[in-house]
Formats: sequence, C-alpha cells, structure tokens
Amino acid sequence: MNTPGGNTLSAAEHTCALICCLSRDIPNAVATMRAGKWDRKNFMGSELYGKTLGIIGLGRIGKEVALRMQSFGMTTIGYDPIIPGTVSAEFGVEWMELEHLWPRVDYITVHTPLIPQTTNLINDAVFAKCKARVRVVNCARGGIIDEDALLKALESGQCGGAGLDVYINEPPTDYKLAQHPKVIATPHLGASTVEAQKRVAVEIAEQFVDLMKGKSLFGAINAQAMNNALSPDTRPWVELGRCLGTLLGKLGVNPKHGVSLLAYGQVLKNAGQYLSAAVLAGLLGNSTHCGCEGLNLNLVSAPALAKKLGIQVQVSMHDIATNFHGPLVLVTIDNQTVGGTASGGQPLLESINGTQFSPLAALSGQVIVFKASADPGLLATIAGLIAGKGAHIQGLSVSGHKGGTQWGVVNLQTAPEVGLHGISAAVQSAFSISF
Repeated sequence: MNTPGGNTLSAAEHTCALICCLSRDIPNAVATMRAGKWDRKNFMGSELYGKTLGIIGLGRIGKEVALRMQSFGMTTIGYDPIIPGTVSAEFGVEWMELEHLWPRVDYITVHTPLIPQTTNLINDAVFAKCKARVRVVNCARGGIIDEDALLKALESGQCGGAGLDVYINEPPTDYKLAQHPKVIATPHLGASTVEAQKRVAVEIAEQFVDLMKGKSLFGAINAQAMNNALSPDTRPWVELGRCLGTLLGKLGVNPKHGVSLLAYGQVLKNAGQYLSAAVLAGLLGNSTHCGCEGLNLNLVSAPALAKKLGIQVQVSMHDIATNFHGPLVLVTIDNQTVGGTASGGQPLLESINGTQFSPLAALSGQVIVFKASADPGLLATIAGLIAGKGAHIQGLSVSGHKGGTQWGVVNLQTAPEVGLHGISAAVQSAFSISF
C-alpha cells in the first residue's frame, strides 16, 4: 500500500522548524535557562529575512518548504533534475544548476531520495564552495550529507550549524555529530505528528475498502494505472511492460522524444493505463536522459514523473493478435522498437527492431543483451566464450539478422559482469540487466 503525500506537510513543517531554530540557536538558549542561567550575550541570532535558502529536491516537500520560508522573506532557489525551472517558478523557486547554487545560499535543505547520485551529495568539496557559516538541514534521508564532511565543516566554522532529523545509522552508532553544540538533532521525527499518522491511516483504510469492493487498488488517491494490476490475468503483462521499458532504457533511447505503445490481443484490450505505466516505470528508472536513473519507480510515480517531464505517451490497443505467439506488446522510442509477450506468467522478448528471436528470450533474472554482426556460428561462439569464463548459462537466444546485424540474449545463473567481459571482443555492443 502507498500513501503519497501523507506526511508531506509534517516533514515540511519540521524542516522549517529546524531552520528557524538554527537562525536563533533556540535549543542552546533553552538549555541555559533550564540550567538556571540568564545568558543573553552568547546567543546573538540572525534574521531569516533577506537570506537565501537553497532547496535540493523540488517535489512535494521541497515545494511546501519553499512556500513557508518565503513568508519569512527568504529568497528561495533550488535544483531538481526532474522538475524544470518553468514549474518551480510557479511556486517561487528560481531553478539553477548546483554549481551556481552553492555559492549563493545561506541555508541548504535537502529533499531527495537516497540513490547513488545523491549519496554524500553535500561533501567537503561542496562546503568549500559555500559561504562561510552556511547552515544545512536534512529531514530527507541519512547519507545525503556526508556526516564526516559536516563534522569537519562545523569544527572549522565553514558550516555555521546543522539541523538533522535523519542519519546514516538509525539510531546512530556514534553520537559525536548529534552532540555537537552547533547541531540541532532530532530522532527522525519528520512524520511524527498526530495529523500525519491519522492521514496515512485513513488513506490506507480507504485503499483496503476499495480493494475489497473490487475497485482500483489505490482508489482516488493514486493514479488509475493501478487498476487491475494485481489480477492474475494482468500481472504478467505489467511485468512485461516494466521489462520492455527497462530494455529500452538500457538501449539509450530518450523518453522525452515520445513513447509509442501498441498492444495486440483481446487479453490486453483494457490494459492501456497500467501497461503504459509499467513501461514508464522500467524506462525512466533506467534512462540516462531524464536525471532519474536509479529511481525505484512504480505504477503510480512513473506516470506522474513522465507528466512532469513532458513525456508524451501514445497507446494503441487492438483486439486481434498479430503473430503465432499470441498477444503482443510493441514499444517504440527513437526508432528503436522492442516487442514482447507473456507465457505461463513469464515475460518474453519477441523482437528488437523487427528481428524476431527464436526461441523467445526470457526477461528474468540476470541477463546480457548483445548486438553483433550476423554470423551462423554466433550462438556457438557466444556460448563458448561465456562458458570459458566460468559463467553458468540458463538460456541463450539470438534474433534473425537485419542489415547485417543480429541481437542476442543470454540468461545467466551468475553475475552478468563475467559474461560481459567474455564476449566483449566478439560483439558490437553489450550490456547487462537484472530483472
């Protein structure tokens, strides 16, 4: 079950609270009063008015933070690889590349997932580019800010303070950072409000009610692409769509040039929304053209992301299957077309760019896809090279040839890197996929 937006406001408010506390050193001032001390001289703060807030990640939470901090008179600038400047401008955030953002900000707050591209995003090099005494806040995911780099910046004075609600290890194994006098540390409380928990509970309850009534799994609160996605009749086609999208992403197509989906067969007659959503989930998470490579997208988030990116998807459904393999799905981007079907609950690759595989290639587990010059002995050559590297082959299929080239798919029991190394000299190109 998914409850998008359930804790958005609570996380945004917690972020704003940490920013405010950092500006006036409120926790330390409170501590002195509790210790029976009246100390005004050591707690000179600074106004938020006129300061610049850099927001990394301009999704739901980042947007809400921006709107709230603008009411303090802060200038809000930000970066997001997915949301363009035309969209962020609508809620008062000037979009800019990170290298231009770092030198301008007085405060930084991060609102991104933790993926390879965002791990240690704020590090020694970034602190060196920022103003002296820049303040940072992380209510998103531990690890986006390099904790060692943050500690060094706090000690040197390059960082004037940090508000942390998340950590690499939770609970932390070392409290040195949390106990630093310039750090306001809370134990992952971003979603810990009565309202957020109630909102999430209500949304989940509504989803179960809809499910029991045979309605969409996610009802009105999520995309219609989830309709029927758990049905035994449609689940294999959802998986096929994801696999075909993943394959196209690995082929290097640019989704922004538009996606064309053709589905043939009575079983796919009503599959348009969830099938296209599945294709987008696999495609965008594996595309190098959209700034979202590595994101774990689903049938809800993928269409929403595609809409933000301006990606056009054309879907055409036909009742009659076109080949002896039965129902067929064809997806085309940038003149690259992949076709597939499903049998026994297993997604199968039928063709790449019109060249058909025999036998059909299984899209599951560890897979190597390669392109090579047409050669009657190609199958034996590839099998020998891979086996010679000690890799265990589960299946091997090659397509017919077109224009002097043909495609091949190798299913492996072992990690695909060994097989890739083995065949590199015998093919034009090759890549691995873990389905």
